[in-house]
Amino acid sequence: MPNILIIDDEKAIRNVLKEILANEGFVVEEATDGEEGWKKFSAA
Repeated sequence: MPNILIIDDEKAIRNVLKEILANEGFVVEEATDGEEGWKKFSAA
């Protein structure tokens, strides 16, 4: 399954995007800012 990393500081936006993308079959990771996103991206 394709993976997607969502980076946004607003939890509501992340939740909506995560739900939509997960329903389409994507594996979704979330981060609240660029630093956290970079750490998750680098660890993948």
